[in-house]
Parts: sequence; C-alpha cells; structure tokens
Amino acid sequence: MTDITVPTLGESITEATVGQWLKAAGDAVKKDEVLVELETDKVSVEVSATEDGVLSEIVAKEGDTVEIGALLGKLSGGNGAAASTAAEALPEHGGPKEPGGVPGKDDKGELVDVEVPTMGESVAEGTLSTFLKAPGDAVKKDETIAEIETDKVALEVPAPADGVLAELLVGEGDSVTPGSVIARISAGGSAPAAAPAASAPAASTSAPAATGERPVAPSVRRISAEAGVNPADIPGTGRDGRATKADAMNYVNSAPKTAAAPAEAKAPRDIGPREERVRMTRLRQTIARRLKEAQDTAAMLTTFNDVDMGAIMDLRKKHQEAFVAKHGIKLGFMSFFVKACVNALKEVPAVNAEIDGTDIIYKNYYDIGVAVGTDKGLVVPVVRDSDDLSLAGIEKYIADLGKRARDGSLTIGDMQGGTFTISNGGIYGSLMSTPILNPPQSGVLGMHRIEQRPVAINGEVKIRPMMYLALSYDHRIVDGKEAVTFLVRVKEALEDPERMLLEV
Repeated sequence: MTDITVPTLGESITEATVGQWLKAAGDAVKKDEVLVELETDKVSVEVSATEDGVLSEIVAKEGDTVEIGALLGKLSGGNGAAASTAAEALPEHGGPKEPGGVPGKDDKGELVDVEVPTMGESVAEGTLSTFLKAPGDAVKKDETIAEIETDKVALEVPAPADGVLAELLVGEGDSVTPGSVIARISAGGSAPAAAPAASAPAASTSAPAATGERPVAPSVRRISAEAGVNPADIPGTGRDGRATKADAMNYVNSAPKTAAAPAEAKAPRDIGPREERVRMTRLRQTIARRLKEAQDTAAMLTTFNDVDMGAIMDLRKKHQEAFVAKHGIKLGFMSFFVKACVNALKEVPAVNAEIDGTDIIYKNYYDIGVAVGTDKGLVVPVVRDSDDLSLAGIEKYIADLGKRARDGSLTIGDMQGGTFTISNGGIYGSLMSTPILNPPQSGVLGMHRIEQRPVAINGEVKIRPMMYLALSYDHRIVDGKEAVTFLVRVKEALEDPERMLLEV
C-alpha cells in the first residue's frame, strides 16, 4: 500500500485546496497518471501515481484544505492489471454489456460502456454539454469524448478503452447522473470508411482541433470558458506542456493588456463619401482606455446634492480687486472647491483611499487632480499638497497647470499620483452629469453651471445662484453613508466659506 501525499508546493506555500479527483476509488491507474489536482493562491499542482496499481482509498475530499505532506489517498500496487480486468467484467465499473445490460460483443468488438464519473461531493446531477466524438470515430483510451457541466465543476468523460465510438445514448443538453451510461465503445474495433453523419453532433468535428490534441485540465477549461478564451491558446508549464490553473489565470489576466483594442482587432470598415477617417491621438487612446478600465473595475455609483453659491460669489465680488492687487491672479471658484474637498476628505478618509488587491491604502496627503479641457482632450494635472496651500497658492498652481496643459508641456509626473479629482463641466454649460472615476482613485467631484433657481429659505421662496454637485465613488470602498456625508460637508463649507477658511 502506497500513501498519496501532498508534495512540496513552492516557497512560502504551506497549504492547498483539493481541486478535483480525476480518478475514483477502485479505479486502476498507471504510473505517472494524474490522480488529483491541488490548487493554491499561486499555482495549480497535479499529483500523479508513483506506480501502477489501484486507487484503493480517497482520504482528502474535493474542497478540503490540506497541508504539505498530508495524506490524500492510498494506492495499492502490483494488481493494477488484474483490477482493470475485473472492472471491465463488472457492469458497475463500465464492463461490456449488450444494450439491454448483458455483457456481450457486437460484430466489430467488445462493447464497453462509457459512464458518467463522480461529479464531486453533493453534486448529484449534471448536464451533458458536448460530445467531442461522433459515432464511428476512432478513440483511444483516456481520450476525452464528452464534457459534462454542473453548477460547481466542469467534467471531462474519458474513453475507458481503445476502439470505435459505437453509439450515443444521450443527447447534448440532457441531464445525467453519476454512473449513468452515456455512450458505448466497440473495444478493439476500427473506424469505418464513412461514419454515420446523422447522429453526429454538429460541433463535435471541430472540438479536437480546438484543443490542439493537448489534454486540458477541468480548472483550465472552466477559467477559459468564463473568460471566453480558447484553452489551446494558453501556454502550458505543466507536465507534457499541459496548462495549469496558474497558467490559465496568468493568461486571462494579461490578455486585456496585450490584446489589441476592439477597434484595432477587426479590419477597418469602408467609409462613405461624406465620412472622414482620422486616427485617434495617443492621448485620446489613453483617455478611452483608462475610462473604460474605471467602468470595468470599480463599482461606480453617483450621489447628488446642490449648493447655494451666493456666499462665495459675494466674497469674490467684495475682495476681488484687493486679491488681484496682492497676488497677481483672480480669485476663482476652483480654489474654494479644492479647500472644501480637502476638509471633507479629512473627515471621510475612505474617499481619499484606494484598493490594492485585498488591502485598502489610506492616504494622509491631499493631491487633488483638476480636470482641464484641451484641444486634444481632457487631462487631469495634480495640485500637490493642496492642504498646505492658500487660496492664492491654489489659484496660481491651477493657472500654471492649465497653461501648460494647453501648451502641451505637461509631463507624466504632473498627472500621476492624485488622490481625488475635481471636474468642472459647468464651464461648458453642463447642468448635471455623472463623472467617471480616475483610477485608482475612489472619488471624483463634478461641478456644474450656476443657475438662478427659486429655493425655499426660512419659509420664503427666494431666487438663489444654485449649482448641482455630483460625487461618483467606488462603492467597493466607500459606503453610501460616507459618500453622502462627504458631499454634505462640501456643501456646508461652500455655503459658509468663512468658517471653512477659519477652520471652525
């Protein structure tokens, strides 16, 4: 009796999860044949038989967590051939039977049943999704002839013997249970010159070519199906060039970065007589890519509020001339918004944070990105350490960034590292919008045009200069309460700017 144990999985890896047993207790196995797949957060490992024999016992069930050296199962050696012969003779092990269940032969060879394997703990039923072989096709032992899908796993059904696929007993889409017979193989038979075409599944002829005749692990097939990629395209690092789960994950995760954009992947369409084709600038391509990344990655949500801009407008009107005389620059609205956002970010730090894997990085500095429109597109240069700047300092910083953005002299460093963004669509007349996040940031504030609107103040209707505010945020890290609180704090600071500046 030989123990099947968990092998060393690599540096710093101390445990794994039993992914799937590829053999059932009582099955005959050959040396180096894969028995079970183990999965970790870094690699997928196949555990093979160390000798010919029979898998006599499975100790670790699918889904169990096991440590290095833990017992997975037991292999009885030296009687594999005998066990195999016995298995073929018994109906419960897929032995040869007539269609009525009595062992026998057809005119071409011994009939061997193809049975549904065990699907895993608590899985009692599956759906036969695809036959990869048609009646009349030659098959080899252990070659995959069908695929079965369940709500938990995808299974491959191997041929129990060399021969010819004699008949299919179920159709694609039918429900099947472990141990049920789905097809029969004429063991030792040879393929006829012309196989019956009527019963062959339409998709079966192309399946072997799609897999490149290379065995595909169920975990790899599941990942490929979910990502919509061909498993044959995944470079394999496993035994005999097989793709492991880690190979599949790496391939799927890197595909969006290496694949051509959809617009470039297909041939350009013909344009009409009144159409013009202009290639996107690199800036526009980058903008398009990053905005799409934000939508694909973040759980984006937008909350709204409005703000009475009367107090700030009165303050600017009262002190504008003195401000220009002293600082050489006009006092705008943006510096007030930057200050208001910094104050709110200090109270609600989640809006100033970012997600890194399974961690949250809280930033105790306030580098505010200010969206600037140019002829070539929207750019977001960053006002560094905004909390340390005065209103005049912020106005000068923004003016310099805006000038360099329009001149095309901004550097990559000027636009990287922001913790929060403010976008002012109001300068173009926007009444309301839902701004898109600037990854990896978790919040962006949208400003809009100031509009005279009737509002109720102390029981009286008055006409006030009102602006709608929109905060788009990543709901994975920022809760609704935090988002609303942030926007309310911005509103309060703008409606009473003197308290904000005095920090009271």
